Amino acid sequence: MNTIDWEFMISAFPTLIQALPITLFMAVAAMIFAIIGGLILALITKNKIPVLHQLSKLYISFFRGVPTLVQLFLIYYGLPQLFPEMSKMTALTAAIIGLSLKNAAYLAEIFRAALNSVDDGQLEACLSVGMTKLQAYRRIILPQAIRNAIPATGNTFIGLLKETSLAFTLGVMEMFAQGKMYASGNLKYFETYLAVAIVYWVLTIIYSILQDLFERAMSKPYRT
Repeated sequence: MNTIDWEFMISAFPTLIQALPITLFMAVAAMIFAIIGGLILALITKNKIPVLHQLSKLYISFFRGVPTLVQLFLIYYGLPQLFPEMSKMTALTAAIIGLSLKNAAYLAEIFRAALNSVDDGQLEACLSVGMTKLQAYRRIILPQAIRNAIPATGNTFIGLLKETSLAFTLGVMEMFAQGKMYASGNLKYFETYLAVAIVYWVLTIIYSILQDLFERAMSKPYRT
């Protein structure tokens, strides 16, 4: 029975960490775009804007129903077939676009639920004192909705962070791809992939701690 080569596993960490910036860049960039897109979709569905509401529901249904890997392949390999000018798109760009579009659909439902958690009477009260609807959302409703959406949004980011490993299928040299090459070169698959798993685990722990601190900061005005 073969034993685990712990020294080799430890030696794999520096190689994996070299690709960590790409992984973090993909996750953060995709999350920023996903939050923007998700908020727009949530506001459209919340206010039931004609035509846009139906299109938003179709968008959410499609991107929640299709596997992430299929979406990445459609964007990177499929779209250039329809739009030749997109053949210049890099694999990293395609990965960020794909992850953004997919997670925007999930965040749209999270944000819509958060907006619905704020009593409609608050909007009516804002309008009654002369605020515009935009001012009411910006000053009163969105701050409360954001606080309610933090836990689920954090879970979405953790899932997105792990989904960046799918970008290796497009040729992006992120952390999982780096680990895959390292394992193939040394034939130490278990040790290398265990090191990869530990790095993802540590990233998740660090983010969970930061999210907890952010939640506490957001909750201070509501404490008695």
